[in-house]
Amino acid sequence: MAPPHDDTNLKASEESRPVSTILIIIAMQTEAMPLVNKFQLSQAVDSVFPKGVPWVRYHGTYKDLNINIIWPGKDEVLGVDSVGTVSSALVTYASIQALQPDLIINAGTAGGFKAKGACIGDVFLVSEVAFHDRRIPIPVFDLYGVGLRQTCSTPNILKDLNLKVGKLSTGDSLDMCTQDESSIIANDATVKDMEGAAVAYVADLLKVPAVFVKAVTDIVDGEKPTSEEFLENLAAVAAALEQAVAQVIDYISGKCISEL
Repeated sequence: MAPPHDDTNLKASEESRPVSTILIIIAMQTEAMPLVNKFQLSQAVDSVFPKGVPWVRYHGTYKDLNINIIWPGKDEVLGVDSVGTVSSALVTYASIQALQPDLIINAGTAGGFKAKGACIGDVFLVSEVAFHDRRIPIPVFDLYGVGLRQTCSTPNILKDLNLKVGKLSTGDSLDMCTQDESSIIANDATVKDMEGAAVAYVADLLKVPAVFVKAVTDIVDGEKPTSEEFLENLAAVAAALEQAVAQVIDYISGKCISEL
């Protein structure tokens, strides 16, 4: 009879060997391309994904790392980026199955709250993620709806790269209604996006460590309309995001998860 499977020993072994394969999940092409160019990645010709899906994979080697950037692609009917929790959850699941990464980085832009100290162009390393638009007012189901999860602990990255830290709240709408605002406040969030908590759910389900890097494009509790401010700042903030993610990648190179 085979010996029982020891998940504790396996987890310790995985955390003590250097990170080799990194999966970067990014929702928008504008956010992805600066990193694709930075790491000189190539678009995959032979897809590892099911036939017919619009998902795009860029891959290559940087230092000692195999880097894969996955962008969910364009909606085939409307031609816009496939943003939101459904696309991000699907592509994260499929990418983990196909590529078996050691670490996931969900990089992207986000709205920030000036009440929590966020400014345009700030980059946050996320400490916790939760949903703000899954309201299920039944005991225990309410907690499931919020889906609070801790991210992969990276105290050394935080200290050595001098990044800001904050909590992330995720929902499928760019704007913020009154009910969402109440939930975001309850989540104690500094930034809000449309993907993070969905990526975290899948990463947790499949036991892959995940790090979240979010750059602020708009101030949700500011004076300007969110959509206007987001579009105005997207290109410049995508450049700030690229710089921060590149620093994180450089830091990870040669290190194991427990050293992050």
